[in-house]
Amino acid sequence: MDGFADYPSLPRAPRRQQTLNQPIGCVGVGLHGGRRAAIRLVPAPVDTGIVFRRTDLGADIPASHDRVIDTRLCTMIGNGAADPARVGTIEHVMAALAAAGIDNVRIEIDGPEVPILDGSAASFCFLIECAGIAIQDAPRTEIEIRRPVRVSQGDAWAELRPAARGDSGLSLGMTIDFPAPAIGRQSMDFTLDAAGFKTSLASARTFALAPEIEALRAAGLAQGGSLDNAVVVDGATVLNPGGLRFADEFVRHKLLDAVGDLALAGAPLVGRFIGYKSGHALNNRLLRALFADPAAWRVQHGQEMAAA
Repeated sequence: MDGFADYPSLPRAPRRQQTLNQPIGCVGVGLHGGRRAAIRLVPAPVDTGIVFRRTDLGADIPASHDRVIDTRLCTMIGNGAADPARVGTIEHVMAALAAAGIDNVRIEIDGPEVPILDGSAASFCFLIECAGIAIQDAPRTEIEIRRPVRVSQGDAWAELRPAARGDSGLSLGMTIDFPAPAIGRQSMDFTLDAAGFKTSLASARTFALAPEIEALRAAGLAQGGSLDNAVVVDGATVLNPGGLRFADEFVRHKLLDAVGDLALAGAPLVGRFIGYKSGHALNNRLLRALFADPAAWRVQHGQEMAAA
């Protein structure tokens, strides 16, 4: 579909901002740095957004697409290339918060990387459920996609399109294609909501190809990786003793990552995301391309979308 979505949005109840009922946290190890890290999710006031606070440095880093400084095998945000205030592997906790509809939270962390836990977002979903959700007295901001935006690299690409008529949230489609027979070509479509995320995406784990692990570790990556927090594939074989959680766990995890990366838009997206072999780098480039084109999006508050 080209051009603007010129049909009126269907009326719906105004959406309110949300935060957590109470603080909650956990301790784990970073996937790439291998360092122990403690993370704590803390309720935040209206219009705070998602903000990471490096408690060891006393520095705040907004969870925003324009703060992304590295996309090698994870998404890392920071306050500048030369600034030590940075946090990596944020995509899983961001995905869990986005799926739960959390708008405002401070994420306190005492190191440079979010704990990988079991390699999925399931533990973060559990933490959010335990903390509970508080509805706040302010309308929720949403970003409506108005016309298609697309970025590519080689044969890989990612695109945002206007939502289908009657849709009022974010739907996603992803296709991956790996030479390893254990993965191969997989595709999946998903409409973002808390219940569907929990059952379909949250427990899908990050994955790695066995022949590449030695090179990753030589480059200072995957220092905390193990079969306890990642699916490792060697050709046609999945090396994890328990096997896969889903037959198509790989594409599910790529969708999980996309949910987390797109949450760096700063507000929920209303539209459709489609990715073909897309990863953290293309997902971030897509958001940058979107916000570089003022005609491709618009901000909506509360009931404004129903009246548009």
